[in-house]
Amino acid sequence: MGFLSKIFRNRRQREDSEDNWDKVVYDRDSVDFKDGEQRSRYITGCLEQMDEASRELNLLTGEYSLITSYLTDMEEIEALPKAERQELSGIAKMLVTLEQEGERYRERKNRMTDEDYYRLREQEAELQEGIEKLKECEDYGGRVKQDLKRLDRERHAYEYRRQELDTIMNNMRGITVIFLTAFVLCIIMLLVLQFMFKMNTKAGYLLAGAVVAVAGTVAWTKYTDGDRELRRVERDINKLIQLQNKVKIRYVNNRNLTDYLYMKYGTDNAAALERLWKQYQEEKEERREYAQAESKAEYYRRQLVSRLANYRIASPERWVGHPAALLDKREMVEIRHDLILRRQTLRKQMDYNHGVSETARREIMDVTEKYPAYAAEIREIVERFGRTD
Repeated sequence: MGFLSKIFRNRRQREDSEDNWDKVVYDRDSVDFKDGEQRSRYITGCLEQMDEASRELNLLTGEYSLITSYLTDMEEIEALPKAERQELSGIAKMLVTLEQEGERYRERKNRMTDEDYYRLREQEAELQEGIEKLKECEDYGGRVKQDLKRLDRERHAYEYRRQELDTIMNNMRGITVIFLTAFVLCIIMLLVLQFMFKMNTKAGYLLAGAVVAVAGTVAWTKYTDGDRELRRVERDINKLIQLQNKVKIRYVNNRNLTDYLYMKYGTDNAAALERLWKQYQEEKEERREYAQAESKAEYYRRQLVSRLANYRIASPERWVGHPAALLDKREMVEIRHDLILRRQTLRKQMDYNHGVSETARREIMDVTEKYPAYAAEIREIVERFGRTD
């Protein structure tokens, strides 16, 4: 039972510690104040708590004073005479209008990037001419490309015709060899018939000669015609090659120029560059209007600070960020409500840290009273730590 009770007691202690983490607990039962090291460590721990609370209080006090000053400024503004309040409202109204215009510009979609804008601004003087030049290059490149395709088709046609002529001429040479071979064989046969068989072969000689003459004439005519046409085709092919080379040089030079212009103007084609140029012109006008609005807004900000500085306003520059509150009472009420909540939260934190510091101080005093034999030593630790209270 004792073991189980110990377990439940430890569990309750853990739960209590988690529920009360904001409370500083002092436990002297585990400290042997006769031991100098434990005594010094305990007092030093209390002093460190006081220092931590003091640092936090300094930060909180500054913020608390700032918020209080802001609330005081609000009371001063609301207490201004009607004429002076109307003057402030007029300045605030202009400032709100100008800031709304600037906000609309900043939130606008499809704005140019600063990189594109400043790049085009540097090239502004030559960009229109560059677009026209790029259009000419693209158009000329398209025409040259079509010419190259047409010349290539013509060349292939001539190459095909040359192959046909080569085939015809080879065939004629083959036919000539066949006829000559046949003529020789025919003469040999006629000679055998004439001398061995004593036959009259005169008509055979005449017929063989006539056939060979006609066949040779036809073959020779076709061969010479093919040869003339082949030479003409080869001349035309050479002319086409020379013409292609000229066109290729123009095409390559134009392509290189086009690529250079693409690189120079950071684009892929003339149409995209022209769209970017139109967008730049619109962006330029909007940025000019935005700059003017910002300039006017800065003027009215200075006017607002200057007017508020004439009254008992601790920090006139704070109201530059809240001009709408000078126009709309609901906005002012909302700001006041937020500030009051913030100040209450700060007050709570300040009270907490003040309580921590005070509790630690009382703990040191109580230890001093309970162990008077060590009072001088405790005071020395406190003085060494930089505290005399």
